[in-house]
Amino acid sequence: MKRVYPDKEYCIGCHLCEVACITAHSKSKDPIIAFREEQGKDGLTACKKVFEKGDICVAISCRHCDEPSCVAACISGGLHKDPETGRTVYDRDKCVGCWSCLMACPYGAIKRHPIENKIVKCDLCEGREGGPACVAACPNQALKFEER
Repeated sequence: MKRVYPDKEYCIGCHLCEVACITAHSKSKDPIIAFREEQGKDGLTACKKVFEKGDICVAISCRHCDEPSCVAACISGGLHKDPETGRTVYDRDKCVGCWSCLMACPYGAIKRHPIENKIVKCDLCEGREGGPACVAACPNQALKFEER
C-alpha cells in the first residue's frame, strides 16, 4: 500500500503541505479562501502538521499503519482498517469523541476537531487524482507517496 513518507532532510518548514491539505478538504478548493476564510469554520483544519525544532522540520500525518493502535483503542468502531486499500479509515458518524485513538497513536497524527467532539485524521485525499495534495504541493519533495 502507498503511504506518505516525510523526509526531514528536505523539509524546509514552509507549511505548504498544511495549506494544500486545508484546500483539498475545503468547499471552495481555493487556497486563499480556504486558508483565510474557511479554516477553523465548520472545523476545517489540516490533517497534516509540520513540527519544527531548531533547524529540523518534519511533516506528520496518519501513517495508515499495518496494525494501527488507534483502531485497537477505538471503542466505537469509528476507526477501522480497510483490508482492500490498507487505509486506516475514519467514520465520523461512529466517533464518540473519547480521544482513545488520539492517545494511542504513536505518531501524534490524530488531532481534535476544533468544533465538534470528534477527531481529524488524514484520509490520503481519497478520491483525489494524483494522490495526496500535501505531496503534490511540497516544493522540496520532502513528502513521498510510495510503497516501501
